[in-house]
Amino acid sequence: KMKKQTHSAHWFAKANHGLYALFVYVLLFGLAFVFLYPYLYMLSTSFKSYNDLINPTVKWFPKDFSPENYRLAAQALDFVHSGLNTIFVAGVGTIGHVLVCSFVAYGFARFRFAGRSLMFAVVVLSIVVPVQTLIVPQYITWVNLNMADSYWPILLPTFLGYGLRGGLFIFLFRQQFIKLPRVLEEAAEIDGCGPIRTFFRIALPTAGATIVVCMVLSVVWHWNEFFESSIYISRQSEWLLPQSLPSMYSLIQSLATSDQPWMAEMQFTYHEGVVMAGTALATLPLLIFYLFMQRKFMASIERSGIVE
Repeated sequence: KMKKQTHSAHWFAKANHGLYALFVYVLLFGLAFVFLYPYLYMLSTSFKSYNDLINPTVKWFPKDFSPENYRLAAQALDFVHSGLNTIFVAGVGTIGHVLVCSFVAYGFARFRFAGRSLMFAVVVLSIVVPVQTLIVPQYITWVNLNMADSYWPILLPTFLGYGLRGGLFIFLFRQQFIKLPRVLEEAAEIDGCGPIRTFFRIALPTAGATIVVCMVLSVVWHWNEFFESSIYISRQSEWLLPQSLPSMYSLIQSLATSDQPWMAEMQFTYHEGVVMAGTALATLPLLIFYLFMQRKFMASIERSGIVE
């Protein structure tokens, strides 16, 4: 009888575990679908022809498969040129964030000076203050410095410990350097290393996990940056990919509402499928970058200050 009861309890435990696993997988599948739905819709629409778009029976799978949309979108976006501009801004901005924010964070973590707590509070406050509230005085400052209408207003702040969410990177690096054993720095000091040499030889190499996290976040945020670039960059030759997308959409909207016959005919060529193809092209480099960095990024998240 006891054996039978033990077998029953084991069966119920297995059944409960199975139901719990089923519930978790259903929940994860639902959440994944919510996040993936826009991408699936984008990919499906990007291969649709004009006839598929106006056909109410076509939902997910296009009947007239049209990869030509990607060629038209690349042409409308000037994809190669604007993509190189975006890579330049994202790459230089990320280098500035990693080098300068880590250097500033090391000072906050290891040195005691008057006003340190207040200054670090200002750094943390800069994380939650939206850039829209400061854009007017910032723009006036860059105009007075004759640096407006260029990449300087976007890139130079990253080399001054600020820039696009620079306060968050300083916070993460500070959390990492606080955990650094002082024995290592004392040993470096005995060997004749000064504070700067100790930072580059001892502190920065131990912050590999935080460097990966900050690098990935900085690249993604610089790549997707639209607000500041639309304010400071007006010359089309210097446009970034996020600036080119709205202009392409505006072109297609004007073609659809135009009374001119020659413009009305162009809507059969430039339509919503081309817009979605352009959006897919703009996000493709980020997806490739994340696929290469995914394993290191997830492992670094667990070891960085984000979990604290």
